[in-house]
Amino acid sequence: MGLRRLEGEERLEIWAEKYRPKTLDDIVNRESIVRRLKGFIREGNLPHLLFIGPAGSGKTAAILALAHDFYGRYGEDYRPHVLELNASDERGIGVIKGRVKSFAHASTFGGVPFKLIIMDEADNLTRDAQPALRRIMEKFSTVRFCLIGNYQSKIIEPIQSRCALFFFPPYGDDVVAARVMYIAEREGVEITDGGVKAITDLSRGDLRKAINILQAASTLGIIDESTVYEVISRVQPDEVRKMVMAALNGDFLKARGLLRDLLIGRGLSGFDMVKQIYKELFNMPAIPEEYRLELLSELGDIDYRLTQGATDEVQLSAFLARLVLTGSKIIGRSEFL
Repeated sequence: MGLRRLEGEERLEIWAEKYRPKTLDDIVNRESIVRRLKGFIREGNLPHLLFIGPAGSGKTAAILALAHDFYGRYGEDYRPHVLELNASDERGIGVIKGRVKSFAHASTFGGVPFKLIIMDEADNLTRDAQPALRRIMEKFSTVRFCLIGNYQSKIIEPIQSRCALFFFPPYGDDVVAARVMYIAEREGVEITDGGVKAITDLSRGDLRKAINILQAASTLGIIDESTVYEVISRVQPDEVRKMVMAALNGDFLKARGLLRDLLIGRGLSGFDMVKQIYKELFNMPAIPEEYRLELLSELGDIDYRLTQGATDEVQLSAFLARLVLTGSKIIGRSEFL
């Protein structure tokens, strides 16, 4: 179902690209941002732009839609007037003095007032590259920059002060769910309510990730919760919940057996386990708040130790032991059954 026949050839369409907004009017749930961007088009001018927000929040889609609409006023395809760079790959001073400066030097054509340079992941630009970029922004009046990143604090203040700032928050679960159902209907994919919820939970506001999961799961037929977790090689929440429950109820050997099955038999990483345990701890109201805070603190320490090269099984077995001790302190252990 993820495959379409185009121009006589069978090829894979990437749904995240296929359903990317083409114009500002196509963008959903970003009314205030779209209103401001349309104002720039009406004025026939653009400031330098700084788009900040998490992955999959529509930053790149918004600037490409703006470019489409702005250059369309001049009867022009936007692509010849736009340079797209990914600063995570091309982040040094060399690319700033090379490709960026060369593009900025080039003359405009077609009656357009300026060119546009889009720098995705601009918060990865090195500290010596950012001052060089600022100088180019000051020197060339026939080029505008749109800097895209996740962290505003990683952009130096002199660049921030020259840009109009736009913040893109994560999409809400309702927006992600609605988009998933819309695309599933358009593509003729059958998806259950559990499948929609699983994709929504796993994407955590990242619309691009949600669409990619949907497309991957579409190859397996009807999409339900188990299908979604299968295609992303993740275990379902109830499997982690059983392990946590066993530990809280004092059965360390059973909990450790479930842990080994997930780590070794299912190939789950220690980092994924930490994330899922973290989520489960918030979904267990029977744990008193003081104990929950202690467990979360311990889980944070384990997450750090894993980044330093500690062994997954040893660290997580120690956490299960901590759960057993915590469960023994809580009166009414039957609440965990």
